[in-house]
Formats: sequence, structure tokens, C-alpha cells
Amino acid sequence: MEAKVDRDACIGCGLCAEICPEVFEMDDEQIAIVIENPVPLDAEDEALDAEEQCPTDAISIEN
Repeated sequence: MEAKVDRDACIGCGLCAEICPEVFEMDDEQIAIVIENPVPLDAEDEALDAEEQCPTDAISIEN
């Protein structure tokens, strides 16, 4: 699985980094970035949860 963040859509709420810190973190501009691609097998469920809970749909997870 590949994780992507649409930086233009991200509002910097930090929810993804809270849900799945193995894959997402906030950068210096407080915008989410992907720190681990492909998504580790043991973090796939959390990454999908982060995608689902993102309030602006800025996260996409692709197989």
C-alpha cells in the first residue's frame, strides 16, 4: 500500500499522525507528510483509519 497526502487539502489537524504515527507526521509547516512508504504491513489498518477519518480527504491509500 502507498500513502499520499494532498498538501493543498491538508488543514494540519494532526489526526493522521495521532492515528498512525508509523506512516504520518506533521512537518515544519504543520502539514501532514508520509514518512513510510510503502505502508508497513502492521500499520495498514491504522493508515486506512487515518484515511477514513481525515476531515478534508487529504489522505489517499492505494494498493
